[in-house]
Amino acid sequence: MNSYKYPLKVRAVWWNSDKKELCWINTLKLPFTVETVCSNDIDRIVKAIVNMEIRGAPAIGVAAALAVAAHAHRISSLNIECFYDEIEKAISKLWRTRPTAYNLFWALSRLRNIIVKAKNNGLTQEEVVELIEREALNILNEDIEANIRIGEYGQELVPSNATILTHCNAGALATAGFGTALSIIRIAHYLGKNISVVATETRPVLQGARLTTWELWIEGIPVKLITDNMVGYIMRKRLVDLVVVGADRITRDGYVVNKIGTYMIALCAKRNNIPFYVAAPITTIDINSTINDIVIEERVEDEVKKISGYSITLDDIPALNYAFDITDPDLVTAIITDRGIVKPPFSENLVKIVDKRIN
Repeated sequence: MNSYKYPLKVRAVWWNSDKKELCWINTLKLPFTVETVCSNDIDRIVKAIVNMEIRGAPAIGVAAALAVAAHAHRISSLNIECFYDEIEKAISKLWRTRPTAYNLFWALSRLRNIIVKAKNNGLTQEEVVELIEREALNILNEDIEANIRIGEYGQELVPSNATILTHCNAGALATAGFGTALSIIRIAHYLGKNISVVATETRPVLQGARLTTWELWIEGIPVKLITDNMVGYIMRKRLVDLVVVGADRITRDGYVVNKIGTYMIALCAKRNNIPFYVAAPITTIDINSTINDIVIEERVEDEVKKISGYSITLDDIPALNYAFDITDPDLVTAIITDRGIVKPPFSENLVKIVDKRIN
């Protein structure tokens, strides 16, 4: 837990190497109960991703990779053809869990590629299982290291004594560790920059109120909670100096897909001349997609119509529940990645930063 450059106090997903299981914190129970769940049952893990026990694009990608590894160990006694069939079924189930977060598809494609190569090279079943586990752990560890680099690169943009507004939860609970937006905030705190945070509650699932404030409370970082519809007013009053949010997908031309409400925050920031930064690893950048390719997830109405199981409107009132929105590139000041800070024009510079990772 403490083998990194900075203290890692919260982890959302991890690998139980003894039992060959994926473990996670059930974020639906936070902040009042810290429930740890471990499983090698692919259907249980699929359910955890769909119902948002596990959430946040990087965490979903890491969890999906570890789920395939856990499943591989569980079915390792099958004959080789059945084994490969069952692995592909597991990948397909995971693929269908959340349609918007790009890290999910990136991680599963990476595993699928190494499995195809293993099959073509005639590896033994034991070798394939070990290969899948090793690659899944690589994905986990790479995400943690990427988060640290995002946090370090972001310091260039965070002045001392700054008040930072963040939306939803782009912290350790959304990644393998440290977070994206919250990694920048954490490292600024560790460096003694005397920063403070304003966190939006983030309706309808309240990730800001339940998760972000909990993470910052554990770290001892000053944080104030606001309602989502307070953002414009506190910006007008100059109560925040900059905005840092995460991302679930970034297109090659710089459109940012993130938690619903991000677009409104970006508009307010632009109107009030407040820098709007996006923090995300390279694995969130989908250089093959444009805005027309994005599928925005629609979730169940009850997430809007109920809070903690209690109805807040009449049963026969319909509700819309889009989980994400799209922020235009002209509203984004810069994108902070694990390979450096990307500034406009994003249509040129995002491709360059991804190519830099490949090379």
